[in-house]
Amino acid sequence: MSTTLPQGHSQNPLLREYCLDRAYDEMFGADGEIRPQYEALLKVLTSLPPEELQRRKHYADVSFLMQGITFTVYGQEEGTERIFPYDLLPRLISAEDWDRIECGLTQRITALNLFLHDVYHEGKILAEGVVPREIVYSCQHFRRQMRGLQVPRNVYVAVAGTDLLRMENGEFVVLEDNLRVPSGVSYMLNNRRVLKRTLPHLFRSYGVRPIENYTQALLGTLRSLAPEGRPEPSIVLLTPGVYNSAYFEHTYLARQMGIELVEGRDLVVHDNIVYMRTTGGLRRVDVIYRRVDDDFIDPLSFRPDSILGAPGLFNAYRAGNVTLANAFGTGVADDKALYAYVPQIIRFYLDQDPILNNVETYILADAKHRQHVLANLDKLVIKAVGESGGYGMLIGPHSTKQEREEFRRRIEANPRNYIAQPTLSFSRAPCFQEDGSIEPRHVDLRPYILFGDKVTIVPGGLTRVALRKGSLVVNSSQGGGSKDTWVLSQ
Repeated sequence: MSTTLPQGHSQNPLLREYCLDRAYDEMFGADGEIRPQYEALLKVLTSLPPEELQRRKHYADVSFLMQGITFTVYGQEEGTERIFPYDLLPRLISAEDWDRIECGLTQRITALNLFLHDVYHEGKILAEGVVPREIVYSCQHFRRQMRGLQVPRNVYVAVAGTDLLRMENGEFVVLEDNLRVPSGVSYMLNNRRVLKRTLPHLFRSYGVRPIENYTQALLGTLRSLAPEGRPEPSIVLLTPGVYNSAYFEHTYLARQMGIELVEGRDLVVHDNIVYMRTTGGLRRVDVIYRRVDDDFIDPLSFRPDSILGAPGLFNAYRAGNVTLANAFGTGVADDKALYAYVPQIIRFYLDQDPILNNVETYILADAKHRQHVLANLDKLVIKAVGESGGYGMLIGPHSTKQEREEFRRRIEANPRNYIAQPTLSFSRAPCFQEDGSIEPRHVDLRPYILFGDKVTIVPGGLTRVALRKGSLVVNSSQGGGSKDTWVLSQ
């Protein structure tokens, strides 16, 4: 059930199609009154002629096109690489909301790093039954090769992207943790750059906290994790290559940090030391910010058919001669079945209650949970535990009977591989439409967390937008878009 805005706003031509429903609206309260932080934004938009807004939107689109800011959508026949869709209007987050998000994310990444060290060493949390052993040991991302191996500063997750949703009551909750090779931060940075040029006066009128220091903070984090005795470490970014969906991001980050972008064929290992091939000969590599999954990073230790990594790299890593960020085996902590235990993990290691709550989650390896889920497939969202980017997912209310039966067979064949969550009514933010109006669309938020000698979270993140009206799918790889995120200083 949706309702129109009060007369004072509904008469505004920009808002003629703007309706409220039970989802939290980022711009309007439940009573239809505009939230204070959005007043200046709406005032500026109202003062501009419709054709001027269209012109600025066109400028933003051209800017993205000229910079080649693209993303690859797998499985589409009409061509996979596309310009990253961008919404003209920023999302505003108050300083108070951000403070809570920052504290909650710091708490969460600290606990998850302690968890990873524990499961690869003493295993106290498993021995005490806080997390079931079978959940950890049956995870496809658990790496027995990491047992007893020390990593610099005990940091397993140096870069994380945690997906947040804002619920009907305004509370931010964690949807999932991305701890292997989280992507999207380059779009966060470019969204800000384009919007500062597109709406400069509006940007200056708000006290927006800066994010431009992210790449230098990332570089500092990588430096802090260098092997001992390497005070001036050589750092590279390892990419799978031009056909990877996030290749634009890999090139962008390497350029911004001033480090080399390499592929597996650029690396060679001698005597457990990693070297990069250069025109001046071999140069030692100390830290690798790798955007290649575990399975592909060393054909001698993992998949023998991989050409994305370098033979012998894992032995060099085991010998402590090179650091990988993130560490091998971090995926066990972002398995979607393990996610359900993160509140207990926080209490176990930090003796604190979680600051950010989880979404209610059913683990389908549990017979009782599975029975409930199979009886309610049309109401729930089903996710494969090892997938990301919106792949391997069923949205029950929007699914066909045939799709639900297909997922029923998959779940019954391998229940450990699936979880279920309620269909959430998460928040909507105002978005600029092609006809010149403003309508709300569902959004999530992916802040980026760096963990080295300290925790660094740049104030903002990638706000992803479900561009289609009524859609709940915000994943970039499923055709979603994004918008700039402004964390206000006051």
